[in-house]
Amino acid sequence: MATIKDVAKEAGVSIATVSRVINNVGKVGEKTRSNVIAIMNKLGYTPDANARALKTQKSSTIGVVIPDISDPFFSSLANGVEEVASSKNMQMLLSTGKMSAESELKAINLLVEQRCDAIVLHSKFLSDDVLVSLSDKIPGLIFIDRFIDEVSDKCIWLDNFEGGKIAARHLLALEHKNVAFINSNYDIDDPKLRLGGFEEIVKSFDLSINSKLKVNNEPTLKGGELAAQELLAQAENFTSVFAYNDAMAIGAISVFEDNGYKVPNDISIIGFDDVLLSKYSRPKLTTLRYPIAEMANHAAQRAIDYSSNDVPLKSELKYIPSLVKRESTTRLIRG
Repeated sequence: MATIKDVAKEAGVSIATVSRVINNVGKVGEKTRSNVIAIMNKLGYTPDANARALKTQKSSTIGVVIPDISDPFFSSLANGVEEVASSKNMQMLLSTGKMSAESELKAINLLVEQRCDAIVLHSKFLSDDVLVSLSDKIPGLIFIDRFIDEVSDKCIWLDNFEGGKIAARHLLALEHKNVAFINSNYDIDDPKLRLGGFEEIVKSFDLSINSKLKVNNEPTLKGGELAAQELLAQAENFTSVFAYNDAMAIGAISVFEDNGYKVPNDISIIGFDDVLLSKYSRPKLTTLRYPIAEMANHAAQRAIDYSSNDVPLKSELKYIPSLVKRESTTRLIRG
């Protein structure tokens, strides 16, 4: 287990400098600060004093780390944790990971400093080794939307691979053989797993996705717009699209409609997540329901149990997305 001395040695600075970075006090150059934080991340170091405080000074707070508070998906996650906190007369503290390993570690340490006994963590950028080390130090740390075999009892996760398979089966059942895939450009597991499951089913029908019809962009409304523009620019035939999430799907629909294509008559499209907006898009979006609020409830309760040294009730930790049929997909109309 890494110590503050190990961090100081690796970073080539004094222990006092590392302490100032940890406590965010004193004058430390930005380059030095960034380097020390990077070394802490690399070594999986959590300040011992904070870890001891977490174990010895119980509080009535539960922490949650999400990447982005503006994203409806992550807002649902936070709300799910808050529901459990409120039912137990606990306060919820929210910290953001901002889509980087360095920021995720900062967010975790902030909650530890605030003596959160229980933490629900959405992490996509910290390594498995670092997260396992953190789990050893923070008994009430529960991972959501992440599976790590070494700490599988602390993981509440969604089977994204199966989600991709469900989406493919739906489109193929509607006789769509020329399928396109709009994916996230983030280098994380979820996009790879969703595409992997989708392609497995497509291949089982002796079909394949044209490589020109697999495009990546930011997993946002704007990213969906840009991805759809790229698909149309390829001048390749496709009748259906599987989008990484609902935001990308809705962004893509606006581009298809603006270019004279009717959804779903000309192009069927399916999203992923089932955020609130999907019910109000035009057409209403067919999607895969990601039960994130339910998962967050589960994760919060499990975090509280572990932080109190209680044995959590035995339960299924893996969730399977479910198909929500609405108006953006239909059977292929053959000319």
